[in-house]
Amino acid sequence: MRPDTPAENVDHHAEAARLERTAGLYPEDAEALLLRAAAHRELAGDRPAATALYDRLLSRPADLEHPHLVRALKAANLWEYGHEAEARAIIEGIRTAAPRDPAPWVIVAEALESHDELEAAQETYTEGARGLLTDGEEPPHAAHPLLFGRHRVRRMLGVPHDAWDTLADTLHTSPVPLDELHDPKRVWSLGSENPAELRAEISRLQAELGTFRAALSRPFPVAILHWPQPELTELLADYPSLASEYPSYEAHLAAIESALRELSASGTSNLGIVHGTVPSYEAFAASEGTSPSDPTLLPQYATVLAARGRAVAWPPERGDGCWCGVGRAYGECHGVA
Repeated sequence: MRPDTPAENVDHHAEAARLERTAGLYPEDAEALLLRAAAHRELAGDRPAATALYDRLLSRPADLEHPHLVRALKAANLWEYGHEAEARAIIEGIRTAAPRDPAPWVIVAEALESHDELEAAQETYTEGARGLLTDGEEPPHAAHPLLFGRHRVRRMLGVPHDAWDTLADTLHTSPVPLDELHDPKRVWSLGSENPAELRAEISRLQAELGTFRAALSRPFPVAILHWPQPELTELLADYPSLASEYPSYEAHLAAIESALRELSASGTSNLGIVHGTVPSYEAFAASEGTSPSDPTLLPQYATVLAARGRAVAWPPERGDGCWCGVGRAYGECHGVA
């Protein structure tokens, strides 16, 4: 699925089936692929089928890299179609296990929050933060949703700010402050007839959408395909019709950076870059029953690589090397403003 494809134009059943088929071809990446397939089953409204995929993964726990994440997603899915008792039991098990990954904490806390279990959601966010955050060190980016969610729930409960709420305010980069974004009285402003108030609410909702996009994209980044120069040379030699997509290697690199900056400016977070190889691309084309010369296959290939956990986060951390691989720091290469 292309990153710019509207959700309503996606055939989620077809996407799920394609990812399940790809998982059969790449068993070493089955966990990431089947998790993404389960997400598409949920979006298609087929929650029992999503549960079946989670159970399929959990049947072999020794093979899982992120077992707590799978359990958290299963719990959230179960609760949405009436299996509350089972979902609560799984959530309690995750809290007892205290995973070192922020994602399961966020997912189960959001499940509690979405079902108006605000006190339990606050406790869950707090437990996760207490176990994962270190005093005096900046939290990793993956832990930011934990602090933002905790701030949101505490704002709805009307409790005073504490040090972690202040930290969440500091980490939040939207022009709309978190206190305003999470104001429980905002719903009343939607009934206003004042154009200025309505415009302000639209701005707040747009900022909030960026936060939701981050949550929805977890743990699969929106990824742009990068061909290292030798691979691009081989690709164009074998499939010259793709030259219109890649007029030169320099243009290819510039287009990647430009696309990522545009996505970031539009509010899309959790961005990444995947590095293609010709043999892998040809194998993917064969699995899809089409020719590698088909340019519409390129974004699908990028999506599958991202779902297989092959994406490198963009932008690189300060001081890290540029994603293009030339050996210079990102800030001195494609990260130059």
